[in-house]
Amino acid sequence: MSPVSFPTMGSPSELRYGKDPLLDAWLLHFMSENHIEYSIDPLRNASPEQMRFMAALGPDEIYVPCSDMMLGHLLEKHQEPSLMDAYSKVWRDVLELIENHCPGEYEKMMILSLCDHKYRQAVNAPVLIPSRLLKRLTSIVLAQAGQDDPHRERKRLLNRRASQFMDTQAMNAALNTCPGMAVNCATIRDMRFELDMLEISRLLCLSVWKRIWEEDHFAPQPQEIESELLNCGPFDVLRRALDPGRPKSMKILYMPDTAGGLLFDILVVRVLLRMGHRVILALKDGFFFDCPTVWDSDDDPVLAQALAGSHLLGDSRAGKNALLQALKETPFLVISDGSRERLNLYKTSVTFARAWKESDLVIAKGELNHRRIMLTRTKFTRDVICVHHGADGLLHVDLKPKPSGLRTFTEPEITAKAEAIIARMRAEKAAGKTIVFYSAIVGSIPHETDTAIKVVTTFVKQLRARLTGTHIINPAEHFEEGMDADDLMFMWEKVQRSGLIGVWRFQSSSDIEQAFEMMGRSVPPVWTGKDATFSTGCTKEMHIALDVQRSHPEMQIIGPDPEKFFRRREYGVGKFIDAAIAAR
Repeated sequence: MSPVSFPTMGSPSELRYGKDPLLDAWLLHFMSENHIEYSIDPLRNASPEQMRFMAALGPDEIYVPCSDMMLGHLLEKHQEPSLMDAYSKVWRDVLELIENHCPGEYEKMMILSLCDHKYRQAVNAPVLIPSRLLKRLTSIVLAQAGQDDPHRERKRLLNRRASQFMDTQAMNAALNTCPGMAVNCATIRDMRFELDMLEISRLLCLSVWKRIWEEDHFAPQPQEIESELLNCGPFDVLRRALDPGRPKSMKILYMPDTAGGLLFDILVVRVLLRMGHRVILALKDGFFFDCPTVWDSDDDPVLAQALAGSHLLGDSRAGKNALLQALKETPFLVISDGSRERLNLYKTSVTFARAWKESDLVIAKGELNHRRIMLTRTKFTRDVICVHHGADGLLHVDLKPKPSGLRTFTEPEITAKAEAIIARMRAEKAAGKTIVFYSAIVGSIPHETDTAIKVVTTFVKQLRARLTGTHIINPAEHFEEGMDADDLMFMWEKVQRSGLIGVWRFQSSSDIEQAFEMMGRSVPPVWTGKDATFSTGCTKEMHIALDVQRSHPEMQIIGPDPEKFFRRREYGVGKFIDAAIAAR
């Protein structure tokens, strides 16, 4: 066999699967070496469907969690100076961590030597994204040193300094001094918006002024604060996003940068809440240097007080219904992003992915978020505003809009569809008909979704002809392009819990066999023996059916024994494909 040559990589924007087998192999190598390939490690990486909650990816397009410039260096497979500088920065951060937080000289030397082996391996064959190398090395340090958060005390100090500054007269003057010019507005509502925007702009300026929390007893003069505030802006991008003329309030996902600045970010959130918006504050799940985690408030009274009135949604796999219900009950949610590193969509939690998808706007703070969002070719499913302090010393506010052709369904739109179906059910029931809901496999067999729709539609057609005096609901008839499984399950649960269903029928293997016979086809091997128990969507629906039956005992459940459903896990994230049977 002749030796395999390396593919021509081209630019990051040209990366696609299916163009060149050598390129496909290299991409899989790159993704697996960085531990971000779902097909190889599905338990630790977001599925393609979950990724599409956040990244607007085209056919065969891949998302890489680094800037285009960094990806270009890695594609070249050369030790580019800027790539080596990034690796060197990683090594310096790790050295500082080992020096300051490893107990005993023996342990320190062992951990240092182990990290050195891993570091040299990465530098000699540069395929690791520097941030992934940092995650790998910090994980080694934490595990070997028996540490969970070496920066816990430092973050408490940063928050305490920020809080002390907030209690000063200088802070009060910076935040609350009336504008020196007349506010340009026509109504009180406009004036209120202008004042809210003024407060947000001042808070964002202060939220990136690191001297406030990095210097002890920081006491700037009034003119110094005024100069700092003048260096910020413009905020036109944010102003347009928060336009008071919008028909409804927004759900906003807010990603802060570091401790200290977090306290100002929370004040920004308070203003957004006062404006009528609902906010999800996403914090890290564990140690990532000075970045705040969801656990920091447990032993930081300053942060706990700042977060008073918020609600921590601790479920890392919260469903759409649970997330939206939590937002309705508490307009200020705190969640974990599920990771211990820079923004990396492959490593984020299900709850974070759903929070992103359900939000109308994402606000991301800090240079690291700016690099991951703005300096990449990737488009995202939501408008994203990045706020960071640039190298020029100014505050920059940048927008990456979602693709103009992206079709998304809002909660009110999905609810309206559910209510229309319920209204039809209510009318049919009033006319004396029995409401029959048919739950069937739709997408649980990979690459067989079109066939599944034909199977269920064919069977329901003959069922309607055979069962007079019934109104049979076939979910496959209500699908619209752009709706994912989360949208559909959210819509159908409203319908299913309406109390109007008289008979809930779950697809059996004999139903499938009859449908193929009516279609003039033999049953393909992949469909042999299949029934609703094979579908994790139907499994969720069986849970709902049994719950509804407790409130409406007259409802009949027809189909496979309910016990056969419960060997399966929760349905997949944003997809129809079945989740595997859990190992025993």
